[in-house]
Amino acid sequence: MPPAFIHPSAFVDAPASLGESTQVWHFCHIMEGARVGRGCTLGQNVFVASKVVIGDGCRIQNNVSLYDGVTLEDDVFLGPSCVLTNVENPRAQIRRSALASPTLIRRGATVGANATILCGITIGRHAFIGAGAVVTRDVPDYALILGVPGAHIGWMSRHGHRLSTAPDEGVFSCPESGYRYHLKDGALRCLDLDEARSLPDDQAVGAISYRDVKRRDRGDP
Repeated sequence: MPPAFIHPSAFVDAPASLGESTQVWHFCHIMEGARVGRGCTLGQNVFVASKVVIGDGCRIQNNVSLYDGVTLEDDVFLGPSCVLTNVENPRAQIRRSALASPTLIRRGATVGANATILCGITIGRHAFIGAGAVVTRDVPDYALILGVPGAHIGWMSRHGHRLSTAPDEGVFSCPESGYRYHLKDGALRCLDLDEARSLPDDQAVGAISYRDVKRRDRGDP
């Protein structure tokens, strides 16, 4: 893989860590100690504080600031100008930087443009936060959150499609990938992928092998 690309107008303070193939574009600032994984894209005017951890394959759009306490797992998408806070009760005259509350955005989640995520919250895997939403509590895996304050109004597939129930109650199907999802006790899981991950490479779930899962979960056909 090629080394990280850093635009001449960006500042990367040593010893920040940048993974292979990561791209850091105009006017970004990555502080020392920050860790950015492989194959990430940081759009114009992105700020990354020193204690931030960013996984592989993340896409961070223009004008996003990631402050201490924020962790992104792999394949997270942050839309333009979304906001992630890190102190619950900030005051200009009282220093509370040591009291940053951790915010975790788990693998494959999307945060839409201009959305706000209050600190101390976990966004579940492949959850989808709509543009302009204000998230005030933990978000389950695959959940669709819209509005102010954010409300859980449905479910999204890994491929970013809103899911609707099939004739078999509680079972959903993604119109793009065909992956099946099952809702039980308020939690959604992908029958084809979540189960396949626990199997050896030479076994299959239905017609989908784990080798297929690794390829298709990247968006490959």
